[in-house]
Amino acid sequence: MRKKNKADASVLLLIFIGLILFGGGIYAFFTLKSDPLEELLTGDRVINTLFVIERQGKPLSTYVLMYYPNTNRASVFDIPGAMGLILQKVNRVDRIDSVYDPRRISDYEQEIEKLLGVDISFFYAVSIENLGKIVDLIEGVEIFIPSRVDIFQDEPILFPSGLTRLDGDKARVYATYELPEENGELANFRRQRFFLGLLKRLGEQNETLKNPQVAQIYQSFIKTNMRERSRVRLFDEFARIDTDRVSIQSVGGNPREVSGQTLIFPFWNGSLVKDIVRQSLAGLVRPVEGSLSERVFTVEILNGTTVIGLAGRTSELLQGFGYDIISIGNADSSDYERTLIIDRSGFQDMARDFGGIIHCTNIRSDALAPENPELGLDLQNLEYKADFTLIIGRDFNERYVTGN
Repeated sequence: MRKKNKADASVLLLIFIGLILFGGGIYAFFTLKSDPLEELLTGDRVINTLFVIERQGKPLSTYVLMYYPNTNRASVFDIPGAMGLILQKVNRVDRIDSVYDPRRISDYEQEIEKLLGVDISFFYAVSIENLGKIVDLIEGVEIFIPSRVDIFQDEPILFPSGLTRLDGDKARVYATYELPEENGELANFRRQRFFLGLLKRLGEQNETLKNPQVAQIYQSFIKTNMRERSRVRLFDEFARIDTDRVSIQSVGGNPREVSGQTLIFPFWNGSLVKDIVRQSLAGLVRPVEGSLSERVFTVEILNGTTVIGLAGRTSELLQGFGYDIISIGNADSSDYERTLIIDRSGFQDMARDFGGIIHCTNIRSDALAPENPELGLDLQNLEYKADFTLIIGRDFNERYVTGN
């Protein structure tokens, strides 16, 4: 009888242990399965995060950070609040930021997803007031200010030149001040540099932000759809980004007056920005040796047609893809039938990528000769030429080469 009781007890114990192990396995499975960040990291995918800095309940700045963990490279897109779209939620043409609601950021996120043609996994929003508190919590943000700012308005705006660490109050002023005579692009550029400085500092201070007491305070300052564990892990990843090499591309378009306000409508009905995003994503995931991945290729654009201003408009197009346009002008003739790319970069894959932007396959290699003392070449005296010369022909419709 005793042996039977012992056997029964052993069986019950084994069943109990088995249930615990099974339950633990099920819990771990669903915990991992329900964590979108872990799915992205294990799935070898680009992680897209929406960052919003609010002022009076509306976006002051909106950025989409695209990060690929395997290369630690990132791209950032700046979305103007005045971007004009057909907004399904309100069923009218209006500013993209008109759908923004601090209590329901997902509606705004969905419109940006449609604009860029990507899925956004996470959002991170902060009011300008709480931004100052976060900057103080992480002990300041370093910004390089090229020239001294010394302005006296209702309140003085004073910033020294050079590398400066901004405290919370200074950060709020730096991110918001605008001057009547100032080009709006300069204010946007300031905010973009501040955003990169903030991102870098959050990565550097992530260990401090993991402290339970600090994390509780920090979490109260932000609005996000990330769990705390995911936020900590994601900013550990962001700490790997070399923010000094990250460029921010502003989504551009044609300004038009609609119902008494100026809206910016994306070029080519939105197809251009999607092409730029696709190329940026391809650059993030492409395994490139050495410093080639960070290289900015230079372009010379020559108009080989009779269409006035075509080279200048094409310059704007290619700048959106991150190329450095060093010169524009007229070709030696205005009757080029076919668009031609002259490649001096020595990188055939990059030349094909460049041609792919405008669907041009007519590429001629004209690489400069390498330095060779035996040939007696003095390369210092050679005229610098762009990596690519684009000669526009009649087959170019201001977006694509046709008839290839």
